[in-house]
Amino acid sequence: MTVSVTIDGHAVSVADGSTILEACREIGSEQPTLCWVSTLTPVNVCRVCVVEVEGSRTLVPSCSRQVEEGMVVDTDSERVRHSRKMVLEFLASSADLSESEMAPWMERYGVDPSRYGPPSGPHHDRDHRHAGHHPEPDGSAAETVDQPVKVDNALYIRDYASCILCYKCVQACGEEAQNTFAIAVAGRGFDARISTELDTPLTDSACVFCGNCVGVCPTGALQFRSEYEMRKAGIWNEDEQKVTRTVCSYCAIGCNLELHVQDNRIVKVTSPLDHPVTHGNLCIKGRFGYDYVQELGDLATSPIDEVLRAARADSR
Repeated sequence: MTVSVTIDGHAVSVADGSTILEACREIGSEQPTLCWVSTLTPVNVCRVCVVEVEGSRTLVPSCSRQVEEGMVVDTDSERVRHSRKMVLEFLASSADLSESEMAPWMERYGVDPSRYGPPSGPHHDRDHRHAGHHPEPDGSAAETVDQPVKVDNALYIRDYASCILCYKCVQACGEEAQNTFAIAVAGRGFDARISTELDTPLTDSACVFCGNCVGVCPTGALQFRSEYEMRKAGIWNEDEQKVTRTVCSYCAIGCNLELHVQDNRIVKVTSPLDHPVTHGNLCIKGRFGYDYVQELGDLATSPIDEVLRAARADSR
């Protein structure tokens, strides 16, 4: 059964139960998304995908609102543009979106987070704040989630200065993928943050280091340790990377891997969202266990080898 809708003046027929976002993509109309990923249930928290539906009092999130027969949708009205600009300004004034895919949309909508004031300095005690006990702002700077990067293991880092609380990592760690429940949202209001149980170090928590949270993070708040170290050294270059799909060699399940290779080195491993076995998810071996392919030897002298060797030494 199909449903006929009109999007930006274009008639389109989609399967009953489809979302507005899916209908938009049927006609090649891309919409900005941050908290949405095809393998997880929409949680409607980032609000950058809102659209205007004829007859609706409020703007609706296109990622979760299902289409209805005869629905008329406007994805680029003045009201939609103003809302998206405001949301992106709020997010960018408090979190670092430089490694997200929002740059083209921010330019399109004329986003200027600096009008809220210069960003405040990093918070070293953010994890220990008590809900409801907020320092009174003096209005001289925009409050941010800036804080030191958490580097406590050899596999991935947590840069919560880029976290927008999209909940995707919590979903991936929970009942929608891994069922480990190692992380959740702690705190309230602006002090809300992603945390392990009782704020224990990641290595002492319930985390099994599958990296599925890293795989769904839209802002770079969670990154492969290799990617983080290479970015810090200024040698991370996605334009030079070749992505090759293969099958994981550790067991017989048949998980598909996407090997990201730069300078003849595997620098990270992802999994395709559309693969019927993995749906983007992997275990610790599939996502991080590739060093046996490229064991660093005495003759390894490339900049990547030097960076990875130094990162390994720091993790011991």
